Order: sequence, then structure tokens, then C-alpha cells
Amino acid sequence: MKIVECVPNISEGRRPEIYDAVAAAAASVPGVQLLDVDPGQETNRTVITFVGEPEAVLEGAFQLVKKSFELIDMREHSGAHGRQGATDVCPFVPVSGITVEECVQLSHEFARRVGDELGVPVYMYEFAATRPERRSLAVIRQGEYEALPEKLKTEEFAPDYGPAEFIPSFGVMVTGVRKFLIAYNVNLDVTDKRWANRVAFDVREKGRMVKGPDGKKIEKPGMLKAVRGVGWYIPEYGCAQVSMNLVDLDVTPMHVAFDACEKSARDRGMRVTGSELVGLVPRESIVEAGKHYLRRMKRSPGVPYADLVHAAVRSLGLAELAPFEIKKNIIEEMLAPERPLASMTLQDFADETSRDSAAPGGGSVAALAGALGAALAAMVANLPHPKAAFAGVRDELGSIAMRGQEVKQALLDAIDDDTWAFQKVMDAGKLPASEREEGLRRATLGAAAVPLTVVEMCPEIVALCGRALEAGMKASGSDAGVGATMARAAAIGAAMNVSINLQEMAEDPEAGEMLRRADVALRETEKASEELVAEVWRRLGRK
Repeated sequence: MKIVECVPNISEGRRPEIYDAVAAAAASVPGVQLLDVDPGQETNRTVITFVGEPEAVLEGAFQLVKKSFELIDMREHSGAHGRQGATDVCPFVPVSGITVEECVQLSHEFARRVGDELGVPVYMYEFAATRPERRSLAVIRQGEYEALPEKLKTEEFAPDYGPAEFIPSFGVMVTGVRKFLIAYNVNLDVTDKRWANRVAFDVREKGRMVKGPDGKKIEKPGMLKAVRGVGWYIPEYGCAQVSMNLVDLDVTPMHVAFDACEKSARDRGMRVTGSELVGLVPRESIVEAGKHYLRRMKRSPGVPYADLVHAAVRSLGLAELAPFEIKKNIIEEMLAPERPLASMTLQDFADETSRDSAAPGGGSVAALAGALGAALAAMVANLPHPKAAFAGVRDELGSIAMRGQEVKQALLDAIDDDTWAFQKVMDAGKLPASEREEGLRRATLGAAAVPLTVVEMCPEIVALCGRALEAGMKASGSDAGVGATMARAAAIGAAMNVSINLQEMAEDPEAGEMLRRADVALRETEKASEELVAEVWRRLGRK
């Protein structure tokens, strides 16, 4: 799933009936989940946050700008924060499964639509900027709303989209792409904010002012890039905190910031007691933190997702001040659909499969078989990981186990995906006659795409089992063999499901390519599985 966050700032923070209506316009779009509406009385500005898949977020952002155009009049606006438009700035933020470059394209599509349909001047900033000097929002906003009538007459301030005209009621809008920002606080065992400030100045990029060789004050940079920070005291918590904004998680991840605070505090005679997330965190940040701390303990990072979350939460102390809840604190989990089949007990799944209904069927069972094969590959790699005799191959074992967990989870998700895809075929059959043929074609291709994904993962499962067999313990040879056998069964079952879905569409070029790919993956899996199983039998003395 591709997930994008959008964080529009609108020039209204004093009238709930206005900012709530603007936020509701975005939330009315199917697929958009509104996360936060944060008004500021003094700034007369509201920060609205919502997430969803790209198309839904683009539509939600457009509806929000349209509503702000209807309800906000910049001629009447005043506030403490810099501003130049009713929707002043509207950044898109890649969260999961989507690149910065894809979000840049999304932001340009959005800007073009706002310019064309609403007649608003639009400027691109940060990663979407069309000119180097426009990367900075502060540069674009110089002079604010009051300077627009004259600035818009100049070539230098020509908008990227929309007319080069002053729209008195709206002003102008800035959009673009920025990295995900985490508001993150680290707790200290002191109550004096001055001590927290010392730690903040140690770690933040800006650092602190110190005396230079000539006695004049100069900036001494801190330990970490892309980190802003300050110390404060929170009476209700009874402790001081290092309050940070992590503005580029690719540069400084959350666990790196925590470890830096821990080192600084320790060097200054203090102790870090935990930390606090303000708002939401992308799944990858928690996963990478869990892997980091498991590696530090010389444990395998190739464990299930829930175990990685547990390791991260415990190591970072994220539950010290309030419970950490996966469904409420991790963005992707808030948007993830329930997976009724994958969450069943083994007994319930077998019972449901055996009933007189078409789903779950062979496609879901094939996906489960593949997931079990990948799970065995991870197990064979994890078992020897902590043992001293395997220290030389610990990185290799960890790599096998991590990839095994990723494949396992993808195939578990496919159990329900297969059933949902089948339901879409049933729904397409109910479309109006004029739409039915193409609707059935697209739905059928979609139904075949799920088992195709399964069969194309199977050669890798066998390869993972083979790598684990070579690097792992002799006693686990049979487990690697069973894993390869499960992958072969999954490949056969999934390839059969691709074929049965597309049996009436062999002349369709897209269907033909899918059938070809399934055949290639099946042959590769069968050959590799046969070789690995023969090797396991050889090691067991049974040729």
C-alpha cells in the first residue's frame, strides 16, 4: 500500500465553524483518514493532517483548498504567523511504499489542478521546487500577503501554476514535498529544563554558541544532522524532556536520536528514563529501531513484526508515559484493513476452508503454504544465530531471517487478498451491461495478480531455505527441506489459480504475459526445490 500524508496549513485558527468545515472537506473523500486538526488562536492558523493512498490524498487536498477559497477571506486575516494564502502551504509527505519522486509528481498534478480549476497562483517548494531559490518556503513568503500585488507583477515571482494575478480573497498557495517529520521527546531523570537544554544543545544540528579563539561567540554544531531540539520541563510528567523534531529520518532515525541523548545525559551525570512520540510514526521507524536494538544485544533482527515493535517500544521506553498502541501510534496500522482469514486460528481456517463456500479456496491455501515455507527459512536461520560457533555467519543468518519474515508477511496478507480479489470478480458481474465486459476483464486480471505474486515469491523461498541450510545447524536440515517442499506446493497451487482465472483470456496480451511469468516461476521453483530436497535426503543418508 502506498501511503501519503498531507499537512495543509490554513489561515484560520479562531473560528471552529470555518476550520472544521475545511478539514471536513478533505475527510469527505473516500480513502482519506483525518488524523489531526490543530488550531492556533494567536497565529490564527490551523494545521490539518490527513493520510491515505495517493489518489485519495490528492482529491482530499483539492477539496480542502476549494473549501478554504469559499470560506476564508484573506483581506480580513491577521495573526502572528507568516502567511500569504487561505490555504497557505500544503505539503505532501511520503510515508510508506512511495518515493519522494512519486510525491513530487503528485504535488505537481495537485498544483496544476488548483491553478487551472480554482484560478489560484501556486508555487512549488522543497523537493518539488522548479527553481533552486524556491526550495525555501521563507524565501517564497517574503513580504507575506501584503506584498503580493506588487510581487505578482514581476517575472521573478511568476507562479509555477495558475495565473500571475492577485486574488485578494485567497492570495497564493505553496505546495511541494517534504520528508516525514517526527515530534519526539526524550525523558530525563531531572526536573530542571536547563539540564535538558544542555543535552538538547549537544545533540541538535544547530548545537550551541561558544567562545571562539578570539573571544567572540561562534556556533558549535551538535552531534546530529536534521535535528531541532530544546529542553523543557513538563509538570504533569514530573520530568524534564529533550524535545526534538526529527526532520529527515533518512539522515537521523529515531533510535539514533535516542542513543545520542542517552550518551549526552550519561556523560553529564543524568539518565534517560524513556521517550514519547507526539503524534504518529511510520512503521519503518519502529521496525528499524527494533532491529537496531536486537543487533546491539547480538540477537537476530529477523523476527516477526510484532517482536520488532516490542523490542523498539521497550528499548526506547515509549510506553513510560502512556501506553504505546500499534493501531493508534503507527500510521500504516491505522489504515490497514482487518484480515479476517489470516487472523483465524489454524482450526478455524481449516474449518472455514472445508465449508461449502468458494472462499477461502486454493489461492488462499497456496499463499498459506508459501508463508509457512518462508517461516521455516527464517526459523532455520534464527536457531543458530545466538550461538558462538556461528558468530562468523551471524550477519548472513540475520539477512536470511529478515527476508524470510518479509516474504512470510506478504504471503499472509495474500491469504485475504485472494478472497477479496475473487469478490471483485463477483461484483463486476453485476455492473451495467455497458461496463460489464471491461469491468470483468480488469477484475479477472486483478484476481490472477494475487496468485501470480505468490508463485513469483516461491523461488526465493527455496533459495532462502537453501542459504539457511548451508549456514545453519545440521539438525535443522529437515526443516529447510520442509520449507522448500511447502514453497513447491505453494507454487503449484498459485500457478494453477493464475491459469484457472485466465483460462478464457489466453488471447489477451496482458493475460498471456501473466501466464508466461507464472510458468517461469513454477519451473524455477520445482527445479530448485527438487535439488534442495535431494540434498537434504543425501545429508540424512537417504539418496
